[in-house]
Amino acid sequence: MDTMIETRGLTKEFRTGKKTVTAVKDLDLHIAAGEMVALLGPNGAGKSTTLRMLTTLLAPTSGTARVAGHDVTADPRAVRRAIGYIGQGNSAAHAQRAIDEIVVSGRSYGLSRTEARTRAHELLESLGLTDQATQKVMTLSGGQRRRLDIAMGLIHAPGLLFLDEPSTGLDPQNRANLQEHVVDLRRRHGATVVLTTHYLDEADALAERIVVVDHGRVVADDTPAALKANHAGDRIALTFATPGDAGRAAERAAAAHPTAQVVQDGTAVDVQVAGGAGLVTDMLRDYAAVGVSPATVEVARPTLDDVFLSLTGRSLREGGTSSSSTDILEEVAA
Repeated sequence: MDTMIETRGLTKEFRTGKKTVTAVKDLDLHIAAGEMVALLGPNGAGKSTTLRMLTTLLAPTSGTARVAGHDVTADPRAVRRAIGYIGQGNSAAHAQRAIDEIVVSGRSYGLSRTEARTRAHELLESLGLTDQATQKVMTLSGGQRRRLDIAMGLIHAPGLLFLDEPSTGLDPQNRANLQEHVVDLRRRHGATVVLTTHYLDEADALAERIVVVDHGRVVADDTPAALKANHAGDRIALTFATPGDAGRAAERAAAAHPTAQVVQDGTAVDVQVAGGAGLVTDMLRDYAAVGVSPATVEVARPTLDDVFLSLTGRSLREGGTSSSSTDILEEVAA
């Protein structure tokens, strides 16, 4: 299968009283088999709603979506058999033992009892839950429950895995363990992975392609490197002895680099420009020629947050509609 996910005009609206809220609008998306794709955007951007439609948890208002070769509306059971889904909430029964929940999940996907138990023990060890295997879910900490959800989603080694903010609540070590497990899943089984995350370093490290979503629409779709190169330049931060020197430096930078964003704040000058690291030497030489010498110079590579700020005028870390508000709308619609 060359195409794992394809949507055309995918739209989801929620009714609350007399008001209609559009969570996802005319979403066109194509994800090839074997890709690792991250959906990025602030809370309320439509990421989780999109994943819930693709995993058949929500019915689209309009448009079409095919997942693993099956239409999400016409054949939702076939979609569910082909995927793994790790949502934001905890899915295990509180009164059951952790290992039993994983085994039952494996059995529901057709694994034999022996296969399910063997796989469950592998996942428990990988995710640091071996000591909690026989504990009841209600006795686990929040982070331990999150790791249990992850094990349940990975039990059948799915060919297509959806991860909705999987690292939320995990400490750095367990975040790293999860990332290693996802990478290993792809390596051994050629799995396609679609994830949402608020950890920008996680998206940058894992994803080969990033889809930026805002207000339910795709606003950018490319590799992390291409997005940073095309939508956010390097930042050159300079400080000077006096505001006068800073002003002269800012004027010369703006004249030499018309496409740069140059901001002066007192004795500080911030220059955002593509390929900034390669321009610093010429910039300093130009300043020296007119008797302006910076006290400090720092060059920072752009981040994915810089990309989103450039595209939308706000930070990825800023909250829009909270995820809890979106969940309420979905419950009302259901």
